[in-house]
Formats: sequence, structure tokens, C-alpha cells
Amino acid sequence: MDLDGYLLLPAPAEPHSHADTALSADGSGPVSCGPEDVQRRATEAALLQLGHGATVSRAHVRVGDVQELGALAAVLQARRSLRGLTELTTVAMPRLLTGVAGADGLAMLRDAMKMGASVVGGCPDLDPDPTGYAETVLELASEHGCPVDLHTDAADPARLSRLAAMAGGLRPGVTLGPCGGLGRLPAPAAARVADQLAAAGVTVVCLPQGGCGSAERRGTAPLRLLRSAGVRVAAGSGALRDVANPVGRGDPLEAAYLLASRHGLRPEDAYDAVSASARAVLGLPEVRVEAGFPAELLAVRGDRLAGALSLSYSRIVVHRGRVVARTSAVREYCDSAAAPELGLPRQGRGEGP
Repeated sequence: MDLDGYLLLPAPAEPHSHADTALSADGSGPVSCGPEDVQRRATEAALLQLGHGATVSRAHVRVGDVQELGALAAVLQARRSLRGLTELTTVAMPRLLTGVAGADGLAMLRDAMKMGASVVGGCPDLDPDPTGYAETVLELASEHGCPVDLHTDAADPARLSRLAAMAGGLRPGVTLGPCGGLGRLPAPAAARVADQLAAAGVTVVCLPQGGCGSAERRGTAPLRLLRSAGVRVAAGSGALRDVANPVGRGDPLEAAYLLASRHGLRPEDAYDAVSASARAVLGLPEVRVEAGFPAELLAVRGDRLAGALSLSYSRIVVHRGRVVARTSAVREYCDSAAAPELGLPRQGRGEGP
């Protein structure tokens, strides 16, 4: 394969997507939650992310309530249909887990794990007893030996401290996101929480695009504070054209661009958040552009990472050593009197986007 003019990178990963609601804002009329429609949207969203370079995605899927296990079954079917193209892992998300109403949620969560969900998740902030919710999730994850991935705004430092204390010994690990509330805490309180999360080995997945799980946008986690405390920070896309975010591209490089442009990360650190750190969140082996490492690669037009994060339309995606997606872009300009005088090309040069 000729990659002249391309920059070869470890492929990014998508650590936080919502496959059951993705692309639901694109249609007109009420959103269909039927299995075929959920599977179609989940498949389309995964392929969209793959085209941008993400060869693996973690999808949060609601269980219980009206949809029971139907949405999860549809996303699991999408995962099977995508085998060989991209990897899709699922997080089971019950709404309630405590009190009388939580009994059904817990039973549904256990059934979800038996069906094939690989991560225990949910949103403690929505439960009347957030600490009890988190305890239940951690206990079930310990029983199954699986990871935990919880949605939280992280606006309550006392609750976060308790969660960090509970999560400390759990393997294969605990992830929290998007944690936008951390950025609204007083600096000393946020610093204490960051130290506790680092000591417990908890990973934070931020969502630079904003918007996840509700229509209210609540900011982004304080990346520099978390990183300086030693917390592993990854970045995801979150909501994709649904009620929480009616727009979005599901592009890891866009997330990295926002980390660099809005939060001051170096391009290398920003890309690490959507590649190496994101893969670590998913429990995947390290990828390097070297012999002996998994052939999960992304080739983008250009010669520098900063340029790739800014203008990276043409891409070649490699999964398990095989080209699985290719995007080519050609830019042409209309005739201009200035073009001959300045030596400008009619068509964008090969080293461009």
C-alpha cells in the first residue's frame, strides 16, 4: 500500500458512544425504538466512527424501563454484523438500582450481563441513592470480573470521594465520565478529588463536544488538573445527533482537535487521549507504528500531527492488518486572475487535506 504523503498513526478508539440513541435526531417524527431501527442506527454510527479511524467503540446502552433488553439485543446484533470491520463493546445502563424500583433494574442488569454486555454501567446521579447505586454496580462488576463505566457529572466531591474509595481495589478498572461538574468545584476541592481518583486508579473520559444524556450542556472536565494529579484522561464523542446533541460527527480527531484548541493540550497529548489512553480504557493492548504491535492504524494526509488534527479529510483505516475504510477528498478551486500570477494550484496539492 502506497502511503506517500500520509502520516501513519496508531488508530484511535471511541471510549464513550451511545449506540442505541445515535442518529435518532436525523429523522422526522417520533423516534423509533424498534429493534430493527436501533440496530440500523447503531450499525450506521459504528461505521461512521470507523470511517473516521476508530477501530473499536464502547457503546453505552440503556436497559430496563420501556425498552427492557430490546435496545441491548439490537446493539449486540449490530456488533455481530460488524465483526471483522470494527469492534463494538457494550455497557449496560440501568436507570434505577436502589429501593423497590431498583429491584427490577438490578434483575435487568444481571440479565444484560448474561446476554453479552461486557461492562457494567449506569448513571448514579439519576438514582435517589447515588452511593447505593454505585455500590451495587461495583459489587456486580466484581462478581463478573468486568469493568465499570459510570456516567456522572461529578459535581459532588463527597460522593466522588466515596466512589474513589470503593473503586480502589476493583480490577479490571473503573471509568467515570464526563465529569463536567469537576470544573465547577472550588479549586482546592477539585484538586483533592483528582488526587483521590488518581490513587484509586480511576480513569476519566471527557467529552469535548459537550452534551451527553440530557439536553443540558455542563462543561468539560478540568483536564490539566486531572492530568497533573496523575489521572488517566481519555476523550470520546458522546452523544451523536440525538436529543443531547443534534449535531456531531463521531470523529475522534475532532475530539483531539478540541482538546488542543480549547484546553491547551499539545497535539501529541490530545491525540493520546483518543488513541493510547482510549484503548487503555477499553482494556486493549498498546499500539505503536512498529513491528510486533497490533495492526490498528490510521493514515491521514499530511506530515505533522497538528496539521492532521486541523485538516484530515483523507484517511485510510487499518483494522487487524486489513484496510477496512478509506476516505478520499479532492478540493478544486474556480478560475481566478490571481492564480497564474501567484502560482496557485487549480486543485489542492497532494500534501493538503
